[in-house]
Amino acid sequence: MAGYHRTSLVNDQRETGRQQVFDAIRQAGRIARIDIARETQVSPATVTAITSELLTAGLIEEITPDGDRSGAKRGRPRVALKVRGAAHLVAGIKISDRSATVILVDFEGQTVGEYDHELPGPVMSAEEMVVLVKRALTGACAAAGRAFTDISGVGLGLAGLIDAARNFVHWSPSLDQRNVELGQMLSEAMPVPFFMDNDANLVAKAEQLFGEARNVSDFIVITIEQGVGMGIVIDGRIYRGERGCGSEFGHTKVQLDGALCRCGQRGCLEAYIGDYALLREANIRGSAHPEDDLSVLYSRAKAGDAMARSIFDRAGRMFAMGLANIINIFDPGLVILSGEQMSFDFLYSQDVLNRVKSSVVQVDAPLPEIRVHKWGDLMWAKGAAACAIEGVSELTIRNLGADAA
Repeated sequence: MAGYHRTSLVNDQRETGRQQVFDAIRQAGRIARIDIARETQVSPATVTAITSELLTAGLIEEITPDGDRSGAKRGRPRVALKVRGAAHLVAGIKISDRSATVILVDFEGQTVGEYDHELPGPVMSAEEMVVLVKRALTGACAAAGRAFTDISGVGLGLAGLIDAARNFVHWSPSLDQRNVELGQMLSEAMPVPFFMDNDANLVAKAEQLFGEARNVSDFIVITIEQGVGMGIVIDGRIYRGERGCGSEFGHTKVQLDGALCRCGQRGCLEAYIGDYALLREANIRGSAHPEDDLSVLYSRAKAGDAMARSIFDRAGRMFAMGLANIINIFDPGLVILSGEQMSFDFLYSQDVLNRVKSSVVQVDAPLPEIRVHKWGDLMWAKGAAACAIEGVSELTIRNLGADAA
């Protein structure tokens, strides 16, 4: 047994080394072996052995950087490594209250196809969601001229309380039941690995790989749409909590026995600043024309409508209080505000930012940088695809270790 344990430990170390090297190549885009060794603190000899395995498996490829071509006559040009885009095709899906947005990307993250599948309604059963996902993926493949069997993995982003490690849904506003083994149901219905996460975490992953947080190790993303989400990245890794339910900024409490939230509790921040909450407030106040479009309500506020302005003013005050609390707890270097509501400035107006500044702990140092990144469902889907890329990478590298054992 001792020998078995020792062998397992060595295999684990080799798998960890392979993952470190592969991650370094992906993060850099293009990188030489000697630089991989410097970045990962793995010996040059081990890096050479690992990259040989990755090359043989077709996960990476060698290239000669343009900057070194002119020096080729003076000796052998410096060879760099990059992820091989053709190694795998993966899909990312974002489920919103209106549609399932699908993006197909290669292993480098380059877009291969896009597709939008309309939902029959904002809430469905788990069985209906499985059917929906299959139809959306089939439609995306057909539109891109690819076969379903070409897909190596699928990332799925849902609002709600998601245990990513188990692909388990504790609760989602998109589902009519709680505690759903959705990942298992999807994998049984389709012969492809699924990787599931809270959609705000996937936005954080997309920002890290493709967006405003490239090469930033510690940052927070806050998303505001129908609901309110948050993704926390610490030392380059998403923080999820023990149960996979961490970072639920929208369900922090801002009012004792306050407004009813979609999660079933009262006083959540989301119940004051989410899309549905603002429209609900307008309709409760007895608008002559029932509101179902946030942009119309916002236009009325900008035009001077007192009721509409009061709704957005309160939402701004609530958001400022919540954001100040987050900054006081985490003291991040960067906060990114993302989502459809970023089309409207009531959550990042100068008045809101001044309220945040006055409510955070005062020290002789600048506040965290706050950036606004407006993007739609396609970029959320790309975050889901990034999740799938990571998942497929880990599975493939694990299989390399099994083949070598």
